[in-house]
Amino acid sequence: MFYVVSKVGGFFLMPSNVIGLAIGAGLLLVLAGWRRAGLALGLSGTVALFACGLGPVGNLLILPLEERYPRPGLAAAPDGIVVLGGAVTDVVGGLRGGTLELNEAGDRILALVALAHRYPEARIVFSGGSGALIDRARVPEADIVAARMADFGLGEGRLIVENRSQNTAQNALYSREAASPQQGETWLLVTSSYHMPRAVAVFEAAGFPVVPYPVDYRTGGPSDVWRPFGRIAEGLQRTDIAFREWVGLVAYRLTGRTDSLLPGP
Repeated sequence: MFYVVSKVGGFFLMPSNVIGLAIGAGLLLVLAGWRRAGLALGLSGTVALFACGLGPVGNLLILPLEERYPRPGLAAAPDGIVVLGGAVTDVVGGLRGGTLELNEAGDRILALVALAHRYPEARIVFSGGSGALIDRARVPEADIVAARMADFGLGEGRLIVENRSQNTAQNALYSREAASPQQGETWLLVTSSYHMPRAVAVFEAAGFPVVPYPVDYRTGGPSDVWRPFGRIAEGLQRTDIAFREWVGLVAYRLTGRTDSLLPGP
């Protein structure tokens, strides 16, 4: 139920969707004769459109998340690495022309390959099921990635596949089952930098201590706070991503999936 509510509720809570609905509703109110209310709603939506699409809102929301966990300096090889899914595009089940199709979070796969070659003895878990709400027959992301590992010079069986998870909380629970981490072992957790606080929190709650290894930075750092976006769509996307993560942090805290609102080192 939590998964379904998060998917459906997420659509209506996304800032870009709310802005579009506000402008559209304002226009309908004006046409229906509610001129003052319609103009007020439409103007509010337009201001929000430019604030989120060209202004600093997206960067102000995402930077505190990206800066929360720095990239670690590793003195010794880790015993294992967990890489979270979300990097494979939905187009044709993640494959087109027989090659792996990656989205903006493709740095997760690049990190997987780089770390696997750097630490050949480390165990590697890729955690990602199918996030489809309706198409339950869609191939789990972990299976798609595992099938293409030979393309990156990784032998068959190098990847431990966790293909049941549909959200971050399940990533943690099922990855722990797949990895069977032992006392004293060091496991890296690879995911997008803005997603790392929530990911670390649920892994700790699941009894799986990890060392954060953030990738997929969307900004160049704090100096980007006031950098304007070149396209409204880019700013809206940044705002949506960051807002969704903040909503996720609140939802996970309220439902007891994490122990703090904004986990940190």
